[in-house]
Amino acid sequence: MLSDIGVPGFILLAVLALLLFGPNKLPGLGRAAGRTLREVKKEMNEIFGDSPPPSSSRKQVEAVETTPPVQAQPEPLPQRNLPE
Repeated sequence: MLSDIGVPGFILLAVLALLLFGPNKLPGLGRAAGRTLREVKKEMNEIFGDSPPPSSSRKQVEAVETTPPVQAQPEPLPQRNLPE
């Protein structure tokens, strides 16, 4: 449904929303829409028994990705006695 809009259609919708509601009310409308979607998602998870992903797992993944790789030190070669 929304995948058929495209970039020009999205820009047109944004301009229409700006003209209809004005620049002062758009942030409040966005916050209200976000809260509504969050509440719907929470209720759907409760109804169907889906558990949300743990919030700490994202931080652990970021910590692993940002840790620099450890470089192994080369082992010293064994000393061999050569005949003179």
